[in-house]
Amino acid sequence: MKYLFIFVASLLGLSPFTADDPSMKLALLKYSGGGDWYANPTSLPNLTKFCNKELGTNLDPDYATVEVGSVEIFNHPFLHMTGHGNVVFSDAEAENMRNYLLAGGFLHIDDNFGMDKFVRIAMKKVFPELEFSELPFSHDIYKQKFTFKDGLPKIHKHDDKPAQGFGLSWEGRLICFYSYESDLGDGWEDQAVHKDPESLRQQALRMGANLVQYVFQQD
Repeated sequence: MKYLFIFVASLLGLSPFTADDPSMKLALLKYSGGGDWYANPTSLPNLTKFCNKELGTNLDPDYATVEVGSVEIFNHPFLHMTGHGNVVFSDAEAENMRNYLLAGGFLHIDDNFGMDKFVRIAMKKVFPELEFSELPFSHDIYKQKFTFKDGLPKIHKHDDKPAQGFGLSWEGRLICFYSYESDLGDGWEDQAVHKDPESLRQQALRMGANLVQYVFQQD
């Protein structure tokens, strides 16, 4: 699937990706509907620096911001989506996201508290034939460089429900990971922002690194 993504990117005049390319950036997804897609500005730079240190990647810590309906999403194998509120995809945006994911892209949705009911509707527009399912703790995404034998770590209290990792899969490939009741992105932020203990920040960063490693290691 990665090679299909590269092929589609080349047709569009975009560049193939590699974790060793210093121009490669993780990307923040900008969407419509009023939700605060920009909620955690220090998250992706910190995650990128952590990945470069712990995984040996060479990613640019200055993340990109890309819109759902833009061809620019094909420049980035890893899209991060977060917020607290409403999410709306137009028909064209839903089709663009579907094409991106089917071509080998990956979407990480991180509920920052309050977006669950909205993002599920938006993603149903992208893949009406798929349903989010909770990933077993034995899934490879929990067994990359860092092992999470109990699944997704709980970073923030929110509704005090257990953290859950949901996924959408296509032809056996995980194309979207949805972290619910965890708030990984808040854990990636500068410590001064939420004042999380370092132990929780490390759990969040390690899980984020697992996501990045999983994406770049897929064939």
